[in-house]
Amino acid sequence: MGKDYVALADCYARDVVAGKIDACRWVKLACQRQINDRKRKDKDWPWRWDKAKASRVCAFIELLPHVEGRWRTVTVDLEPWQCFILTTIFGWVGKRDGMRRFRKALIVIPRKAGKTLMAAGVALYLLMGDSEPGAQIVSAATTRDQAKLAWTVAHKQVTRTPELKTHFNVEALAHSILIEGEGSTFKPLSRDVDSLEGLNISGAVIDELHAHPNRELFDVIDEATGARQQPLIFIISTEGDNDSGIFSEQVKYAQDVMEGTHGDDTYFGIYYTIDKGDDWMAPASWYKANPNLGVSVLLKDMEARCSQAARNPSSQSSFLTKRLNVRVGAADSYFNMLAWDRLCKDTNLKIEDFYGEPCFVTLDLASKSDLAARVMIFRRVQHYYVFSRCYLPEDAIERGQPNYDRYRGWMRAGHLVVTPGKIIDYEFIERDLLEDAKQFRFKRVGYDPYQATQFVTRMEKQGLKMVEVPATVLQFSDPMKEMAALIISGRLRHNGDPVLSWTVGNVIAKVDAKENVYPRKAREENKIDAAVATIAGMNLWSREKNVQSIYESRGLLTL
Repeated sequence: MGKDYVALADCYARDVVAGKIDACRWVKLACQRQINDRKRKDKDWPWRWDKAKASRVCAFIELLPHVEGRWRTVTVDLEPWQCFILTTIFGWVGKRDGMRRFRKALIVIPRKAGKTLMAAGVALYLLMGDSEPGAQIVSAATTRDQAKLAWTVAHKQVTRTPELKTHFNVEALAHSILIEGEGSTFKPLSRDVDSLEGLNISGAVIDELHAHPNRELFDVIDEATGARQQPLIFIISTEGDNDSGIFSEQVKYAQDVMEGTHGDDTYFGIYYTIDKGDDWMAPASWYKANPNLGVSVLLKDMEARCSQAARNPSSQSSFLTKRLNVRVGAADSYFNMLAWDRLCKDTNLKIEDFYGEPCFVTLDLASKSDLAARVMIFRRVQHYYVFSRCYLPEDAIERGQPNYDRYRGWMRAGHLVVTPGKIIDYEFIERDLLEDAKQFRFKRVGYDPYQATQFVTRMEKQGLKMVEVPATVLQFSDPMKEMAALIISGRLRHNGDPVLSWTVGNVIAKVDAKENVYPRKAREENKIDAAVATIAGMNLWSREKNVQSIYESRGLLTL
């Protein structure tokens, strides 16, 4: 008697929801969604459950051999969590036409979980078992080598399975897997978008979406499925260090679907990670994020990497991101982005609540053709509150420009002030500054004297107290270190502004022989303007504290 894949999947979903299997919130929501859907009886709901189709894909994949690494079985032996994903994606069909319900599937899971093996199996099933005339299957990634990972596994599986070749008349060639006489193919494709034009894709595996620099490849593939009756875009990825772009967009969309705030019946998402507040060093947390822990993910390896991460901050970032799917910002970020997100973010913070309070304002006007930033920092007792506003010329959000995707998304969401033309019109910043000066008590407005002489002259004529904060190691090192300490302690608060968070996460440190630090960026497109303005603001608050301590030591009142 064969395996009952649906029973395994159902048991997994029930045990996750009941807490018998440790799982994060997003996995619980994905399982609860399937449980709820299976219970639906409303006649007007357009989908029905087909156990045979749900089981068929699993049975097909388990006929395929392992081709890399050491496994306990010769052929693939699907784990319950994999059965859950596969049966859910392939088991739902339309009541009227019998076509597959899910058109996109996002599986975010840490390294070594066997996602490439599963993706290869899905691709081969779409090629051979989907009854799709002239099937066109692609494996797509940012580079050809990455795109070939799943395809190469599939190629080896076909080569080593004579029965498969005979039954489906499938042939593994040098650059494609094809079914003779049907015109069905499976090919690897990289981000050379021109090579994708004109395709009629029925199935796509998109590998490591977090590494895609823009949305062009994703959009071309998505559009190329439009003529197919039941296309499937199967996305597999670990987490990355980019909190914007197409991957972040798809994760947010999947989470909205799982939470029920977006009712897209054709999108499947599951996201393996740890929950907020979990101890990332505890093995119980590792099991949450790694459903294959003890199978393809070795416990000894996790222990060794966790131990290394505990001793080395840069290893910690890699461990959290790639082994636990926790996004922590740039891989070499100077600031602790996990603390920034979990200890410092308060989405209930509103700048209106600080009307009439004193603050320091700092500006970073380094480039008139790209991002410029203005930051306001308030202090209440031992806590600092940061609010930023960033400006961008509209020319910087033209398609093909660096950061096009994230800038366009932030513009639509109201997180960026976009000015007409190719350069920023400083009048926009001046108007905002003067308007806010009426609502708040500006103690000083800090600026880099190298950047904006005329701007400063105009602001001084309007009565603002302008003060130089030169972008030097002397001026930035101590405030940068203090900012890092405030983040770790949760004493630097922000409202979750994604532009500010992105720039803070992009800061890496240049360290000199005296252990002074200075903010740098790893790549030109990794902007740090709002972060630099924040560091300058901490400089002004440090000056304030120093002056206050001098007066207090002399028994005088602080001016």
